[in-house]
Amino acid sequence: MSFPKGFLIGAATAAHQVEGNNIHSDYWAQEQLPHSSFVEPSGLACDHYNRYEEDIRLLADAGLNAYRFSIEWARIEPEEGRFDEAEIEHYRRVIACCRANGVEPIVTLLHFTSPVWLIQKGGWETESTVEYFRRYAAYVTEKLGSQLRYICTINEANMGLQLAAISRRFQLMAQQAAKSAKGAEGTVQVGMNFEKMMENMKYAAAENAEVFGTPQPQVFVSSRTPEGDRLVLRAHEAAREAIKALYPEIKVGITLSLHDCQALPGGESFAEKEWEEEFRHYLPYLQGDDFFGVQNYTRTQFGPEGQLPCPEGAELTQMSYEFYPEALEHVIRRVHQDFKGDLIVTENGVAASDDSRRVEFIRRALQGVERCLQDGIPVKGYCHWSLMDNFEWQKGYSMTFGLIAVDRATMERKPKESLRYLGSFAG
Repeated sequence: MSFPKGFLIGAATAAHQVEGNNIHSDYWAQEQLPHSSFVEPSGLACDHYNRYEEDIRLLADAGLNAYRFSIEWARIEPEEGRFDEAEIEHYRRVIACCRANGVEPIVTLLHFTSPVWLIQKGGWETESTVEYFRRYAAYVTEKLGSQLRYICTINEANMGLQLAAISRRFQLMAQQAAKSAKGAEGTVQVGMNFEKMMENMKYAAAENAEVFGTPQPQVFVSSRTPEGDRLVLRAHEAAREAIKALYPEIKVGITLSLHDCQALPGGESFAEKEWEEEFRHYLPYLQGDDFFGVQNYTRTQFGPEGQLPCPEGAELTQMSYEFYPEALEHVIRRVHQDFKGDLIVTENGVAASDDSRRVEFIRRALQGVERCLQDGIPVKGYCHWSLMDNFEWQKGYSMTFGLIAVDRATMERKPKESLRYLGSFAG
């Protein structure tokens, strides 16, 4: 396999999952609740906040030339209207470290976590959030824009709708059998613990009310209404406008969580409806974007009755979804039918304890990307999820997506063969 000069091959992380001690965020607050749906708190995470130089150096030494990471809004604006200069300087150093190591920084402004104060004001179902996000995007761009070529505004803007759908499905399945319930978690590409969430519901309302001032806080990954869905995209547009007003040359995009929706005979209308909800209905909001961030991990098959479980005997990842790297190529081709701008694979990976399966996943996924490039599809880069084993949200530290292992006791980094393998395709 070979990729064109300038093609980005990198790895991705999210601030809350790797930095540690993100004490002003909604997730941190939720992790501390007595009846939390998180199996464990994030705590020190991977201590990437202090060890970013070592981590970026490991990435660069393996040959990778891009690093997608997120800036933590709750650090930048821990209280409404109070911006922390020391924290913006921290991210300036992270970007400078990337540049010093020949690594292209791809920054994400919002990767699921928000400041607690934003959620207290209504969160991601409230009109004022659009303006708050615009102001935050403008502040970060004003301070760091001269050092950046790529900004993703919002990570997986469609996650709230996916979670609303799966919550409905999970409740039905949970009534049938615990085994089925486990299968439901495997239909969403993020670490969720629905079983525990259902169990804790009766306690959670009172505990949330105490912390957020409401029994049902609208965090970014709450089940979202259609109005909330539109609000998230309007926040994206507002941020894009703010970025472009300051640095028109910065390439701005958004990322969506996309499944390879496959129809078996009789399942065509279900697959079509799913793709419409996951991707196509967002197109009007993407018209001014410079690139689109493709995020894919697996496929979903549909039959005459709707969504099907994983095929009998299929290899499953730690996240309970199917090991199916071919999905990425299918999704890139499908997105390109409607979105004619540049594409960057901003996330693609596998939770596996056996790193040889990760190597195989990367091999087959990149072969698909290469075929897309040969057909003239403007794919500009591939960022593997994740740079290191980290905090997989409600699932805690048990899911290993990383190209680098992290010793939870000592924080020692141990690069895996998959890191070297991925790096061998860069430049």
